[in-house]
Amino acid sequence: MKKIRVSAVSYANTLPFLQGIEAADLREEIDLSVDYPSECARKVIADEADLGIIPIAALTNLAPYYIIGDYCIGSDGAVDSVFIFSEKPITEIKTLRLDVQSRTSNGLAQILLKYYWKHEVEIVTSVDADAYVLIGDRTFGKKDTVPYVYDLGHYWKEFTGLPFAYAVWVANKELPVAFQEKFNQALAAGIAHPEDVISKLPAIANFDYKHYLTASLDFHLTAEKRAAIEKYLTLYKTL
Repeated sequence: MKKIRVSAVSYANTLPFLQGIEAADLREEIDLSVDYPSECARKVIADEADLGIIPIAALTNLAPYYIIGDYCIGSDGAVDSVFIFSEKPITEIKTLRLDVQSRTSNGLAQILLKYYWKHEVEIVTSVDADAYVLIGDRTFGKKDTVPYVYDLGHYWKEFTGLPFAYAVWVANKELPVAFQEKFNQALAAGIAHPEDVISKLPAIANFDYKHYLTASLDFHLTAEKRAAIEKYLTLYKTL
């Protein structure tokens, strides 16, 4: 039987999913790779993977796409790993450097600047800037090292009243229903005890893994998060 190619993300926020996948009877059915978010999306778009947890901005490059299962990387307010770090107040910045690892967070920053803060900035990718987008494990423990810190999950909630889904499990083709059900059960088992992955992570000063995995993150792909995805994609297309 041909294995289903699955691309997951190497960040701490995906480890609960990975522990569920590894504990399930799936390894004979899948070929699993671990990548950073934009590479995960590229693989699914290029059909180098059949299924991946991809940043929602990448959905604009997939037609058709199939959201698999009932789970996501999400938050209902502050997420504590998706930020604009700035040297000055947000309404005074003139340049913003994007994060090469995630289109979704870059888009979220630009949406909030345009529609929430109503502040125009120059977008740069490789030079020094007044502020920069940074996501994932690279943000851990850094909030106290930068003068101004803006958690994008918090400000999305302020702007829309909605939670947010940063990444969802997406296939670029129809997958067998039996596999989808088995995969969804594996995800559910993994997020049932997210704190179990903490022992595998390096200790970081001024960062609480347990709070991050059990309180900041919300793994359930609810109707409100699906509405947030649609709102995000509508606004993203205006950038």
